[in-house]
Amino acid sequence: MPSPKRSLLISAGLVALVAGLSGSQLAAGATAVPGEAPPPGPGVRGVVLAVHGGAGSLPRGSLTPEQERAYRDGLTKALRTGYELVKDGKPALDAVERAVNVLEDDPNFNAGKGAVFNTDAEHELDASIMNGKDRRSGAVAGVHHTKNPISLARLVMEKSPHVFMAGKGADDFALRNGVPFTPQDYFWTQRRWDQLMAAKGNPPAAAGAKAGRSEAGGTVGAIALDGERGIAAATSTGGLTNKQVGRVGDSPVVGAGTYADNRTVAVSCTGTGEVFIRGVAAHDISALMEYARMPVTKAAATVVNQKIPALGATGGAIALDARGTLAAPHSTKGIINGYVTRDGEIKTRLYDDETPPE
Repeated sequence: MPSPKRSLLISAGLVALVAGLSGSQLAAGATAVPGEAPPPGPGVRGVVLAVHGGAGSLPRGSLTPEQERAYRDGLTKALRTGYELVKDGKPALDAVERAVNVLEDDPNFNAGKGAVFNTDAEHELDASIMNGKDRRSGAVAGVHHTKNPISLARLVMEKSPHVFMAGKGADDFALRNGVPFTPQDYFWTQRRWDQLMAAKGNPPAAAGAKAGRSEAGGTVGAIALDGERGIAAATSTGGLTNKQVGRVGDSPVVGAGTYADNRTVAVSCTGTGEVFIRGVAAHDISALMEYARMPVTKAAATVVNQKIPALGATGGAIALDARGTLAAPHSTKGIINGYVTRDGEIKTRLYDDETPPE
């Protein structure tokens, strides 16, 4: 039984919480929307869609002009694709799926076409998607023959009673639902092959094969806010170069790499997946907003810049609240990302100095 002092503190907290609700919310039996009460923090305002292409380090001068243009064009295309859907009144869930599709089709990123190789020189693809309106989710892991794993994750959510499917079962489910079979050869790229050879201690056969190449372009994700103030999140990845066959990181794990709740935030993470799973990173950002009433910028920075490093790893995240405030903290030197505002202004950020660590 709590002490009188503790009971008094709990009662005072409940009074403060109730006082923050409007009369209409009380009449409707609504709960507080914790992300609404605190000031929004630094962040970027008026955002309706954001994407990321992996956390890491990309100092100025590390890309050729052609490479920089390719990355920015890829991010811009994803942002424009998602924005057109939001502008036309479509739900955030559609916007994040389509934005991630664009990045999955871009060989510059570690998802879909540009996925890395595992230790057996195969591609195993992971993805998850979540709707903040009802917190319905879908996820797949270890997929071998699906061009766009994020769309398969959505099929799991909408066409099955399950949340998470993996391996052969997920591939079979895709075929039963009309998803075209994609051979492994589709995912092969010279850049990812060179990375695998380097990881195994075998330099590329052709001298200078990696000269001028950047290791940028990792896990991809998207978060969106629609006209009904609904939010959604999606994340897709090829995992780690030379990863053990069957290894699964945080990207397909709801609550670790992806999370969305209309009451708080939409989140997509990127980084050392094992630690993001242990830290339940994406949900923890939402929980800090809901229970500690932190603004999105502080909640996201607390998890990414304090909790994850304390567990021995680094990474980043993009997080969007229902007011359109975007946070993009990273404990790595940088994070590839971009966003589009309500009025259609697009901003892409590649280099370490373009996105403050918050």
